[in-house]
Amino acid sequence: MKLHGQNFIGNTLSGNGNQTFQGENPATRTKLETDFHEATSNEINEAIAKANEAFSVYSKKSGKEKAGFLEAIADEILALGDDLIKRCMEETGLPEARLIGERGRTMNQLKLFASVAREGSWVDARVDFANPDRQPLPKPDVRSMFQALGPVGIFGASNFPLAFSVAGGDTASALAAGCPIVVKAHPSHPGTCELVATAIVKAVEKCDMPDGTFSMVQGPSVDVGMGIVRNPYIKAIGFTGSFRGGKALFDEANKRPEPIPVYAEMGSTNPVIILPEALKERKEAIAKDLTGSVILGTGQFCTNPGLVFVEESPEKDEFKSLLTKSFQEASSAVMLNSGIQKAYQGGIKSLETSEGVNVLAKGIDGTEGYFATPYAFETTVDNFLKDKHLEEEVFGPSTLLTTIDQKEKLVQVIEKLSGHLTITIHATESDLKNYQHIIPLLEKKAGRLIINGYPTGVEVCHSMVHGGPYPATTDSRTTSVGTMAITRFARPVCYQNFPQFLLPDELKDENPLHIWRLVDGEIKQ
Repeated sequence: MKLHGQNFIGNTLSGNGNQTFQGENPATRTKLETDFHEATSNEINEAIAKANEAFSVYSKKSGKEKAGFLEAIADEILALGDDLIKRCMEETGLPEARLIGERGRTMNQLKLFASVAREGSWVDARVDFANPDRQPLPKPDVRSMFQALGPVGIFGASNFPLAFSVAGGDTASALAAGCPIVVKAHPSHPGTCELVATAIVKAVEKCDMPDGTFSMVQGPSVDVGMGIVRNPYIKAIGFTGSFRGGKALFDEANKRPEPIPVYAEMGSTNPVIILPEALKERKEAIAKDLTGSVILGTGQFCTNPGLVFVEESPEKDEFKSLLTKSFQEASSAVMLNSGIQKAYQGGIKSLETSEGVNVLAKGIDGTEGYFATPYAFETTVDNFLKDKHLEEEVFGPSTLLTTIDQKEKLVQVIEKLSGHLTITIHATESDLKNYQHIIPLLEKKAGRLIINGYPTGVEVCHSMVHGGPYPATTDSRTTSVGTMAITRFARPVCYQNFPQFLLPDELKDENPLHIWRLVDGEIKQ
C-alpha cells in the first residue's frame, strides 16, 4: 500500500509544509522510504477548525451510530492486512507476533467502547422529579448527564504503535464520548500512523460521520504538538509518554486563557515488594519471572518493574544470586528509536555512578541497531531513603533491588514513594495477614495494586485503572485504559425545569433508550 507522507485535515490529504522527515528502522538504523511532511500551523488550525465544526453534528450522534463507527474503524484496521504489520515492524523493530497481538488489542478496545456507547448508561443520567408541594420551598425538576466535552487532541505513544496510538485507547474513548479528535502522530512510526489514519477516514466516510471527526498531523518538532494544545477549540488532551513531554503539555495547557485538562500518563517505576514467606517458597520462580517482566519488550512498557524491595534474610542472598544469574543470561534487544536508547544509556550511567548503588548483573550486549543491555542494580534501604533520584524511571530493561534491613523500614519506604501506575506484592496468605497494615498506605501511592503477579500486562476491561498519583499521571482520578476512560472527555450538564421535548433522550420520562438511571435516588432502568 503506497504511503503519501501527508497530513489528514479531516478527510483531505495535505502536505503544504517544506519540512520533511523519514521513518527509521531501529534494528538496522536505516531510513525508510517516503518523506513525511511536517504539518504547518495553518494545517493544524484548519484540522482543529474542522473538528470544531464537526462537533455540533458528531456529538449528537446516537450511541448506536457511534458504536457502528468504532466497529467500522476496527474492521478497516484489520482490512489493512499484512501491509500494516510489515510497516510497523520496520518502524519499531518489534516482532510480528507482538504486533499482530497488539492489533487485536486495538480492535478489541474499539469494540469495547462501541459496546459502552451502544448500551448508553455511561452518561450517568440522573433524574430528580419536581415536587411542587414540598415545604418550605417547592422542589424543581432537575436532571443531569455527561455530555461530550469538545474537540480533543491526542498524542500517539512510541512504545505501543497501535494500541496507544492513532486508533488507541484515547481515540476510542474520545470518539465514544462524542468528541472529534486531532491526533499528533508519533514521529517514530509515521508510516504506521498514516495507514491507521487511512482506515479511520474510510470508516468516517462509510458511516457518514461529518468531515473533521478525525484528523491527524505529522511532525517531529515540538511546535506541532504545542499548536494543538494552544488552539482555543481544543477542550482536552490525551497523552502517553515521558514525564518531560507530559509535563510540558500540562504546563502549556494551564497557560491558556481557558485552561484545559491534560490527561497525561507519564510513566512509573512500578515497585515490587517481595514479602518473606513468599521469598522462602518461590524465590526461584520470582527471580526468573521478575527478570522476564523487566526485559519484556526491551523494558519499554510504562508498567516495567524498575524497583524491587526485599527484607534482609538468608533467602534474600539466595534470591539475589538467582536474580544475578537470570540477568546475566538475558539478551539485549532493540529499542524503539535512537532517542529512547540514548536516554536509557544515560539512566544506566547515572545509576552506575550513584553513591551506594552497585551493578548486580549485566546482560549480554547487543551488536546491531539501537540495542539495550539488561541491567540489575542493588542498594540499601538507607541509601534509597536518602536519595530521591533512585526512584526515577529508567525507561528500558533495568531494575533496582533494595534490601530492607529492618521490617519497620518498609513503611518508611512506602511513605517516601511518589505516585506510580502499579505496585506489586508477592506474598503468601500468612504474609498478607502479617503485612495487611501496608495496604492502606499502598492505596495512596498507585492506581493498580497487584498480588502475586507482574505489572507488565494491562487488561482492557471495565474495571481496569491505568493511572495513578502524580508524577505517574497528571490526574489521579482518571484512567487511560478501561471503560472509565470515557468520562475524561465528557462533562456533566444539568437541565432544570425543561419540557420533555427539549430533553436528551437519556433524560426523558419514558427512558426511550432503556438505560440505567438514578431516578429520585434509586437506580433503575
